[in-house]
Amino acid sequence: MAMNRGVTLLMFAAAVLLGLTCLGVYMLSVTSEAEDSQIRPIRVACVGDSLTRGTQYTLDLWHQLGADYIVGDFGVNGAAVYANSGRAYIDETAFIVAKDFQPHIVVIMLGTNDADATLNETRTQFISDYAVLVTQFQQLPTNPVVWLVAPPPIYQNDYDLCGSLLFEQIIPDIQQIANQTGCGLIDAHTPLVDLPELFLDGVHPNNEGAKLIADAIYVALSKSNR
Repeated sequence: MAMNRGVTLLMFAAAVLLGLTCLGVYMLSVTSEAEDSQIRPIRVACVGDSLTRGTQYTLDLWHQLGADYIVGDFGVNGAAVYANSGRAYIDETAFIVAKDFQPHIVVIMLGTNDADATLNETRTQFISDYAVLVTQFQQLPTNPVVWLVAPPPIYQNDYDLCGSLLFEQIIPDIQQIANQTGCGLIDAHTPLVDLPELFLDGVHPNNEGAKLIADAIYVALSKSNR
């Protein structure tokens, strides 16, 4: 006897979760049993660093998107854009798994860990390395819509990450990359400006801060044609 669509997709999500937990990758899905069985869920890949992996923004986003979406959390703690940083996202296993996920939508929130002056990263390198990452997703068979997210502010912290470097260089460069690659741009920075109390350590937002990030992303996705 054929299982209904809701049960099938929930079993799929459970299987993916079981298989990928060891990689630190999580899938979140919600489906409606009443929907036509020919409709497939929209897969959203959330790519990033610990602001993705270490906060509940992906969970908040999943709740807002609702039925017919599977949200994959492909964040990697400490990940950067810069290829020579020793922690480039493109070199992580999560990057491979994110592509294998065959997403319809990709949300990339990186750049926070590049706001480290000790990396000696040039703006040209940042733009070039980020463009390579974006292109890898754009070339997937699913032809996903790729969104770049301007990360939230950086406040006083113990990670050697600089808020002014993020604001004055990295975010403008992300805007340039979005224009260069034809990606949409989501502003998760402005909603958290002058709100250091919403950060646990000056870098990672608390649950309220994560919700503001999810809100900004949800508004952008809900206006897209997907």
